[in-house]
Amino acid sequence: MGVNEQMEIILVRHGETPWNREERVQGISDIELSEEGRDQARRLATALREKAFGSIYSSPLSRALETARIINIHHGLSIQVREELREMDQGVFEGMSFRELMEKEGEFLSRWIKDPASVTMPGGESLLDVQRRAWPVVEEILERGENSLIVSHSFTLSTIICGMAGIPLSRFRRVSVSPASLSIIRFEGGSCRIEKINDCRHLA
Repeated sequence: MGVNEQMEIILVRHGETPWNREERVQGISDIELSEEGRDQARRLATALREKAFGSIYSSPLSRALETARIINIHHGLSIQVREELREMDQGVFEGMSFRELMEKEGEFLSRWIKDPASVTMPGGESLLDVQRRAWPVVEEILERGENSLIVSHSFTLSTIICGMAGIPLSRFRRVSVSPASLSIIRFEGGSCRIEKINDCRHLA
């Protein structure tokens, strides 16, 4: 890939939504930011104000795109909206509370906890499905060789980080990301290094 001597990919998870607060499965359900989520996005924007990046990529889902737009207030770039960066389709679980899942889907959750890479959400996607559809966006950024920002979702970002760092999807929880968190992957001399992961200090 045509990677510059030095470049960064900045990975941001969208701010909080009402469903995050209610502990519901969001997936591809198009849930907007809460007021707290908008405040988190503004704090992210301040943290990234002096960061130099040439492009912004965002999931089309409202919670991610609004986060990207708030960050972009300080940069004035054209946001590239990519369907490939949406969250994992969680099928029949969409909208369910975590408590409902534990009560009704104990067997599935046991398999998910034991080996998340081996399961597919009923009526939805697997982690590998998500990684495969999101990865071409990463490759495009690497080919362009410029610092870039990706605003996306928990599972999508975790699979991207796993792909960059060579971490198997079965261990994706090692790189889980919180709402409005910031992770930075640096590419230098052909090597890849995780500089920050799940950084939430700007929210303090």
